[in-house]
Amino acid sequence: MLKYNLIVAVCENFGIGFKGDLPWRLKSELKYFSRRTKRINDPSKRNVVIMGRKTYFGVPPSKRPLPDRLNIVLSTTLTQKELPEGVLLCGSLDEAMQTLEKKPLCDQVENIWIVGGSGVYAEAMESPRCHRLYITKIQERFECDTFFPHIPASFHEVELTEDTPHGVQEENGIKFEYKILEKREHII
Repeated sequence: MLKYNLIVAVCENFGIGFKGDLPWRLKSELKYFSRRTKRINDPSKRNVVIMGRKTYFGVPPSKRPLPDRLNIVLSTTLTQKELPEGVLLCGSLDEAMQTLEKKPLCDQVENIWIVGGSGVYAEAMESPRCHRLYITKIQERFECDTFFPHIPASFHEVELTEDTPHGVQEENGIKFEYKILEKREHII
């Protein structure tokens, strides 16, 4: 069974978006997101980013689809012809994962990242396929209309990887910190 990770930036009131955009401007955090979701060990493979329709269309047109990654958009209202060539459309997260587990895709994928929005995050965290949450905790409140769902108690904080910036970072007067949470395996 393929597993995936979630990646998100969250402010103090658990906000993740406002009017289809990010409520803050943090170039270094966007670079971290890009680096993390593009990083591969096997040059013959690539990573996947899975997102809902609103998240996909919230990405600036010049930046979508997210380059150097297979983009999968989850929607029951879009049609494939409304998306650029090479972007996959799936009706659900489960359908996306089943698609990725089939040949030839399963041999071409290294890491799978869930990148939003709120409903996709909620569903993803409940799944046994969910491995880790990569969270940027922004230490400020912002006006938001989209929020990160409650994190289940099955997640616990783990050591940061060496390629993750440690400690409190600051940009444009905004402080933030990177955290990694991992889902505990159920012991029977």
